[in-house]
Amino acid sequence: MDPSVMTAMLAALALVCRAAVLEMRTPGAGRRVWAFATDRRALGTGLGVACVLGAVGWATVGGGAVLVWAGLAGVLVASLTAERGRVNEERPPGEPR
Repeated sequence: MDPSVMTAMLAALALVCRAAVLEMRTPGAGRRVWAFATDRRALGTGLGVACVLGAVGWATVGGGAVLVWAGLAGVLVASLTAERGRVNEERPPGEPR
């Protein structure tokens, strides 16, 4: 196995462990961390980034490790671009969604 793939998997594992620790500290925090998985705009943006990075990486470097890193980058972009809605809370009047 390419060492780069193992590094990307460890980075993904760290993200999952972070969400688990947040959930243990504050119930419901893990759900908010992974809320981007239900945001269509965030998933589309992440998928677009992953496809572009994967295609460019495959054309320049080749190899399967590029696709793993592109997928991880897509997940990170999706989590950063998601709308951070409050779970089970009222929004103040005039606050954008």
